[in-house]
Amino acid sequence: MYDYNLLEDRDILCIDQKSFFASVACIQKGLDPMKVKLAVVADTKRQGSVVLAATPELKKLGIKTGSRLFEIPHRNDIYIINPSMRKYLEVSLAISKIALRYVPPEDLHQYSIDEFFMDVTDSYYRFNSTVQSFCERLMKEIKEETQIHCTIGIGSNILLSKIAMDVEAKHNPSKIAEWRYHDIPEKLWPIQPLSEFWGISRRTEAKLNKRGIFTIGDLARYPYRYLKKDLGVIGVDLHLHANGIDHSKVREKYRVTNPSICKSQILMRDYRLEEAKVVMRELIEDVASRIRDRRQLARTIHFSFGYSNGGGVHKQYTLDDPTNLEKDIYNVINHFANQLCDPTELYRTLSVSLTQFVNESERQLSLFIDEYERRRNERLAKTIDFLHQKYGKGIVSKAVSYTEAGTKHGRLGLMAGHKM
Repeated sequence: MYDYNLLEDRDILCIDQKSFFASVACIQKGLDPMKVKLAVVADTKRQGSVVLAATPELKKLGIKTGSRLFEIPHRNDIYIINPSMRKYLEVSLAISKIALRYVPPEDLHQYSIDEFFMDVTDSYYRFNSTVQSFCERLMKEIKEETQIHCTIGIGSNILLSKIAMDVEAKHNPSKIAEWRYHDIPEKLWPIQPLSEFWGISRRTEAKLNKRGIFTIGDLARYPYRYLKKDLGVIGVDLHLHANGIDHSKVREKYRVTNPSICKSQILMRDYRLEEAKVVMRELIEDVASRIRDRRQLARTIHFSFGYSNGGGVHKQYTLDDPTNLEKDIYNVINHFANQLCDPTELYRTLSVSLTQFVNESERQLSLFIDEYERRRNERLAKTIDFLHQKYGKGIVSKAVSYTEAGTKHGRLGLMAGHKM
């Protein structure tokens, strides 16, 4: 159906740091992450706390990311420690600096704290004769300088490199796997269940199963017009991805077509939807405060909830009346998140951005909005911004709740020990 000869065949690498949090913890203690049993736990004092990472040897006992502390056997040869985010970021930055010896910044995309993409199409041949030998060189340098073991997927595009790493590289002795367009029928199409494929959630998998689609090959051969009719644009994307086609570029993230204020977060562990919403509130507070500081209002809101296994929900919404209030922004995001996000999924990345700005002085009055209440809320928000700037973010505590009808009940408190 698709002519791969018409597609650009690039050399994209997907590099994953094996058991990253656990490996860094082992290195700090002078232990070999490939030989010891160690778990990084969110809070070692709570038996119900979640395991954030486990070494390969501990995984052999059935303990993995998402397990609970009480599930770990009480044994003298098992280490259980709290996370150290600062150290993880230091090591992640050191690895990124190694990668930047070989590519310019625009050819590197940090997907998460322990995973990134590199486009080496225009650079690998300066250092090695083949992409495979270049990957061996990169892995060796990362291991020697940080003691972190890596796995690398090589692909003709971002999608194939990611799946090559997830499906094959992690199980190869060399920890390297290469997937090209001609490998698709043999390597890509047998993948099942569908949720093992990057970007397909369990909810989407259930919808596809009802249509008799159980493997990626089934999805690739299914008439895309029916997928488009049933699933919209997502159906078309799924059909392209099932055929190994991905038009996204590593460099695209640097193209700015519309000024925006944005905030994103890579979560330290997998979050449930309701937990992710709490973090999203914090991101919204940040962007709303920044736009108020500019005395502007935003008309368009864009947000995303990224699944831990790849893919996620992206949505853009344009308001009839521009705003710079957290409540207005959160209500929009919460409404669509409840509609689009899978509550059974785990989430690892969040982002929110505001665009299409207008100055506060240019806002038009609306007959459908209580202008007195809105201006009162804006003055209150700016007062809080001022207190945060002068005394620090911990100075003001807000306890605000909203009824189903949207009525606001709240209070504002100044922390003890500070005077205005």
